[in-house]
Amino acid sequence: QVEEADDWLRHGNPWEKARPEYMLPVHFYGRVEHGPGGAKWVDTQVVLALPYDTPVPGYMNNTVNTMRLWSARAPNDFNLRDFNVGDYIQAVLDRNLAENISRVLYPNDNFFEGKELRLKQEYFVVAATLQDIIRRFKASKINMAHLCIVGSHAVNGVAKIHSEIVRTQVFKDFAELEPGKFQNKTNGITPRRWLLLCNPGLAELIAEKIGEDYVKDLGQLAKLHAFVDDDIFIREVSKVKQENKVKFALFLEKEYKVKINPSSMFDVHVKRIHEYKRQLMNCLHIITMYNRIRRDPAKLFVPRTVIIGGKAAPGYHMAKMIIKLINAVAHVVNNDPVVGSKLKVIFLENYRVSLAEKVIPATDLSEQISTAGTEASGTGNMKFMLNGALTIGTMDGANEYYDKLPELKQAVDQIQSGFFSPEEPELFRDVVNMLFHHDRFKVFADYEAYVKCQEKVSELYLDAKAWTRMVVRNIAASGKFSSDRTIKEYARDIWAVEPSDLRIPPPNEPRDSADAVATNGTMAKA
Repeated sequence: QVEEADDWLRHGNPWEKARPEYMLPVHFYGRVEHGPGGAKWVDTQVVLALPYDTPVPGYMNNTVNTMRLWSARAPNDFNLRDFNVGDYIQAVLDRNLAENISRVLYPNDNFFEGKELRLKQEYFVVAATLQDIIRRFKASKINMAHLCIVGSHAVNGVAKIHSEIVRTQVFKDFAELEPGKFQNKTNGITPRRWLLLCNPGLAELIAEKIGEDYVKDLGQLAKLHAFVDDDIFIREVSKVKQENKVKFALFLEKEYKVKINPSSMFDVHVKRIHEYKRQLMNCLHIITMYNRIRRDPAKLFVPRTVIIGGKAAPGYHMAKMIIKLINAVAHVVNNDPVVGSKLKVIFLENYRVSLAEKVIPATDLSEQISTAGTEASGTGNMKFMLNGALTIGTMDGANEYYDKLPELKQAVDQIQSGFFSPEEPELFRDVVNMLFHHDRFKVFADYEAYVKCQEKVSELYLDAKAWTRMVVRNIAASGKFSSDRTIKEYARDIWAVEPSDLRIPPPNEPRDSADAVATNGTMAKA
C-alpha cells in the first residue's frame, strides 16, 4: 500500500459555506495560575476554528440538517517583523504549525509528534463544537422574551398588525396557552404638544367649529366630517397651512441660505436615517424629478420643496453615506438655474423635537415609505396627520428593476458616475453596490410604484380645494391616535385602574370643604 495525498479541497467545495462570523478561539499549552479569583489558564497558544457548513438533506422528507466542520486558522498570517528582516521561514512557521491541525486526516501516530497532532485534532474539534453548542444554547434557550411573557399578566404590541404578528407567529404557542394575555394597544401622541402648542392657528380654527373639548377627547375630531364641504372652513384651513409654510420657509432661508417658494408642495421625510426607512428611495425620486425638469424645462411641473431630516447611528456607515448623498444631490439641484424654484432639497441638520414642532405644521406631504412589514408603530405619521398633511405610504412591495426602468437607471448611473460628487466620483460606490447586491429593503422594487404615486400627489396638489378636503378628512380621522386613548386602554385592560374625574385644585386655591386629607395620607369624605 502506497499513500498519495488527496487534496480534495484544492478547488473548493460548492456544497460548503464558510461561516467566519462564528469563528472561535481554541487554546493549547500554557499553564494554570491560582489566585484569589480562582484558577486562570494563561500563556496559551491560540488557534482559530473556522466553521464550514454542509447541508445534509433527508430523503423525501423536506428536512435539511447542517453538518458543521472545523478548519484550523492561525490568528495572524505571519510575523511581519521576522519577514521584513529576511527570516521568511520563521515568519510562516507559526501559521503552518497551527493550520496543520486540520491539514491531514488520521496522521501517523507511530511517533510522538503524530500522537500529539492526533490529540490536538480531537481536542480542537471538541473544544470548538462545545463552544458553538453553548453559544447556540445561550442565544436560543437563558430567552428573555419567553421569561417576560411567563412573568407578565398581559402582553401587547403597539399597533394592530404588530400585535397580530406577536399573537399568531412570534409567540403563537404562548398565545394558545393563555389567549387572554395577548392584547393590542395602538400608540398615540399628545394633542397638547402636537397641535395646541406647535400649531395654534389650526387648533383655534378647529375649536371654533367643534368646541374645545376635543383637546381632552380627540375622538371628537370626527365632528369635522360635517365641514368637508364647507367652502369657508376649507379656505381657512388652507390659509392656516400657508401661514405655517411661510413661517417655516423664512426659517429655512435663514438657516440654510436657500430661497424657498412657500407655494411649493412641502414634501417632508423626517425620521431616523436607516436603509429600511428608505430615504434612499426618496433621493432617487428627487433625482428623477430633477432629470424631468432638465429634460423639458417648459413643461408644467408642480413645484416641490423636499425636506429630509434625521440622524444616523454613530457606527452606521451606510446611513451616513445616504445623508452624504442627499446633501450632494441637494447641492446640485439647489444651484441649477434651469431648475430654479421648481425644486429645492433641504436636509435638516440635528433633527429634534423643537425642529419637529416647526416642520410638522408646515408639511403638505408626509413620507411614510418604509419597506412593507418593517415598521412596528411609528408616531411621526400621526403627528403629520393631525396637523393637516396627507400621507404617501407603503402598501406592499412590487417587482420592477433597474434594467426595465430608464429613469431609475439614469438616476443610479448619475450617482455611480460621480455626477453629484464630481470631486470624488467614487464617493457613493458603497451605496450603489448596496442597491445592486444587498438591497434588503426593496428600494429598486418599489421605485416605479412610488414615482407613479408621487405623480398622483402632484396632480391632486394642483386642485387646492380637493387637496384641502382630503386634509380635513384626514384630521377628522386622526382622533384615535391620541396618547390619552392609549393610556386609558392600558389603565382599563392591563392595569385594572378606573379613570377618575377628580380635579385636584392648584396650590393657591383652598381644597373643597367636602374633601379633607386624612392624617395617614388617604382621601376621606366629610
